[in-house]
Amino acid sequence: MSKNPGRANPVAAAARADRNRKIAIQVGVAAVLVALVAAIGIGLAVRNSGSDDVGPVPAVATDNGAIRIGQPDAKATVRIVADMQCPICKQFEIDHAELLNKSVSDGTAAVEYNIVGYLDKMSSTEYSTRAANASYCVADTGTDNYQTWLKLMFEQQPPEGGAGLTDEQLIAIAQQAGYTDPTIAGCITDRKFDGFVAAESKDSLSEGIDGTPTVFVNGEQVKLTANATGQGFDTAPLADAIQAAAGR
Repeated sequence: MSKNPGRANPVAAAARADRNRKIAIQVGVAAVLVALVAAIGIGLAVRNSGSDDVGPVPAVATDNGAIRIGQPDAKATVRIVADMQCPICKQFEIDHAELLNKSVSDGTAAVEYNIVGYLDKMSSTEYSTRAANASYCVADTGTDNYQTWLKLMFEQQPPEGGAGLTDEQLIAIAQQAGYTDPTIAGCITDRKFDGFVAAESKDSLSEGIDGTPTVFVNGEQVKLTANATGQGFDTAPLADAIQAAAGR
């Protein structure tokens, strides 16, 4: 019998800690989904109430409202539904950016980004919609620097519950990413594509999308899983889906 029956077993404690680390990302995703269930519908309904006018539509938008990066004849198309306020989307970008950038550069896949405004209730300034609007503002002037813009935006993602980045900060990030078109500043401050973002966000819900990030390859949803450390995503599911769709 142990002489210290009240003392915690260090081996058991370590095992519990490891198990907790491995499920951390699933817990984080679940928390985001719970928050979305509470917040999405109300935020979209408020912005769309009393009017069916979408307003200006970005010239860059595809038929499904996405920003497409890559060769038009790529055999694999990755579609990513993401919210710039979503912490799990930030983690997805950190883990998958290299894979996505390489897939675009070598012609293996094109990537379509549906940037939505689900999480406006998570800031005091409707940051989700403002950031989504900025996404279309920059992409409408060209997509060559878009993935760089996306990386910088997630690197500077504001915490939930705050004011979000200011318009001046959004303009500065666009410039940092290499976007110099003078119309971008006005597009951001005027929130030119707010109506379009709201409409596309609402349409995505009607598809059955209930959380971000949601990822598809050639129309088939990819199940995202945690990596071995539990601190991020396993990139293999998406990599395998891209290779299968590309016939490689």
